[in-house]
Amino acid sequence: MAPTSLPFPIIDMALLAGEERPAAMDMLHDACENWGFFEIMNHGISTEMMDEVEKMTKDHYKRVREQRFLEFASKTLRDGGVKADLDWESTFFVRHLPESNIGEIPDLDDAYRRVMRQFTAELEKLAERLLDLLCENLGLEKGYLTRAFRGSSGAPTFGTKVSSYPPCPRPDLVKGLRAHTDAGGIILLFQDDRVGGLQLLKDGEWVDVPPMRHSIVINLGDQLETDGNRMSIASFYNPGGDAVISPAPALVEEEGITGRGTTYPRFVFEDYMKLYVRHKFEAKEPRFEAFKPMQNETSSTRIAIA
Repeated sequence: MAPTSLPFPIIDMALLAGEERPAAMDMLHDACENWGFFEIMNHGISTEMMDEVEKMTKDHYKRVREQRFLEFASKTLRDGGVKADLDWESTFFVRHLPESNIGEIPDLDDAYRRVMRQFTAELEKLAERLLDLLCENLGLEKGYLTRAFRGSSGAPTFGTKVSSYPPCPRPDLVKGLRAHTDAGGIILLFQDDRVGGLQLLKDGEWVDVPPMRHSIVINLGDQLETDGNRMSIASFYNPGGDAVISPAPALVEEEGITGRGTTYPRFVFEDYMKLYVRHKFEAKEPRFEAFKPMQNETSSTRIAIA
């Protein structure tokens, strides 16, 4: 889709350590409130590690997955198997928390497993740092959102989707990835800096997310679209399955809203995900509305989240 020239929010996290912290926090607040997407630089993950992850991911695709995908894609196009719900991507998913399955993923060599463990451990720390920054901007106590994400099990749901988007011989038939909303908490996206293609929907217009070396794109749940020949590693730091999601009580009191007058209902994250997988490519507002009649059935003893 044709993008607009709207400037995409880019935040230098190094500014948070100095005199420019208030201005950087204002930028973060605006990005969260008005975009739901932003790009961060100087986030604390070493450039050497990011380079190694990128190289190993591309090598793994070339060595293990490329031929399989091309054979599948060729057969699909030849046999007329293209459907409206087909995405042109080669992916695998690694679960980190509450329990890791990286040792069970086939065709990953030991060095790649080791680097991915190290990289995702850094991403987990970055996600929790971002949650604390959101707490600060919202006027919530430090650690509130992190605790909320952990639910009663004591751990969030954290996983990584590794994707490659090869050139498509029939882009008129298949998109790289359809426009969709993301259901979880914080999505941390390490994307190819040489090939663009990531877009988000802002006020009814598509905006390009600029590919920048060693940056990480943060998604708090707006619509996006990808296409082209590129690589992305998206890590999803989500609430635990049994975590109850609802507006933080302190924020509800501040706005003077009570009971069923709140915009967002209370729901269990696992229940929301079951609904999400059936309606991923539709607007998210009806999903929230579907839970409003049931919110009083959700246990009020569980922890709430903003």
